[in-house]
Amino acid sequence: MSGVRGLSPAGSPAGVGEPAGMAGEAVGRGPGVGARPLGGRTVVVTGASAGIGAAAARRLAELGAGVVVVGRCRERTAAVAGAIGAVPVFADFARLDDVRRAADEILGLCPRIDVLANNAGAMFPDRRMTVDGHEMTFQVNHLAGFLLTGLLLPRLTTTPNSRVIMTSSVINVLGCLDLDDLDRFRRPYRQFSAYADSKLANVLFVRELTRRAAAAGGPAAGGPTATAFHPGFIASNIGRDTRHITRLKGRWWSQYVTHTPGYGAQPLVALAVRVDPRAVDGAYLHRFRRHEHLLVSRAARDPELARRLWDRCSALVGLSA
Repeated sequence: MSGVRGLSPAGSPAGVGEPAGMAGEAVGRGPGVGARPLGGRTVVVTGASAGIGAAAARRLAELGAGVVVVGRCRERTAAVAGAIGAVPVFADFARLDDVRRAADEILGLCPRIDVLANNAGAMFPDRRMTVDGHEMTFQVNHLAGFLLTGLLLPRLTTTPNSRVIMTSSVINVLGCLDLDDLDRFRRPYRQFSAYADSKLANVLFVRELTRRAAAAGGPAAGGPTATAFHPGFIASNIGRDTRHITRLKGRWWSQYVTHTPGYGAQPLVALAVRVDPRAVDGAYLHRFRRHEHLLVSRAARDPELARRLWDRCSALVGLSA
């Protein structure tokens, strides 16, 4: 642990007060050059071995955070962590036991967790089942993050001003969840439909997490704020096994419709440093703007569906609802 920016050798934050420079946060897209608004704060980023997660981890470390990077590939995750002075935690989200072990490791490292960025995600061209018996897309993109958040929630709750950030997607508008068939045993598998369902589940998750925090007295009484966001169309490895996406990367015009991982990380970083996270508590942001109708599935505005999905996922991963 020695040499990790923002964490002491024992895993404790270097400081527990308000982060320096927070008052100077630039409106909308995060802090200005030279600002260090995350000094003394601890941030956990999943899916951080490449893409948006790696780009966000770098920027968050530059802003003074002690960063824990969570990734499946040991070599890439260790390389990202080493380059920015962060702590690597290895976990394959296709294995829920890996998630449980990673949560234990994170709790041992972090006496406080100020930001949990649930960013891990993938898309698969054909039906694949995990060792836990779940459809791969749903588990990697939603169920594993749901479990990780649940296991870290007591630590998030005791950390003032903590927040949960979910990397979702505008494709949530095409989602159509069947709570009795989340693993698509009865429905035909289509990769974009499965991906859309998982991203709709992400939005419903932040809605229900916010409702539960409010029922407990709101963030002031303990419990993180929660926000989902669409990062933009990013040139990353998320669709590396998807024929339509790999073909798109080879077209000359793809540069005009896709963006870099650094671009995709901007909303995540802005949410991590935002001075008024309660203003977007339970919200879905299309990049930096809140959208409740045009770019969000109608199902995402169904509180009963959000509650039932939470209960169903709790049962699937063995958490108390």
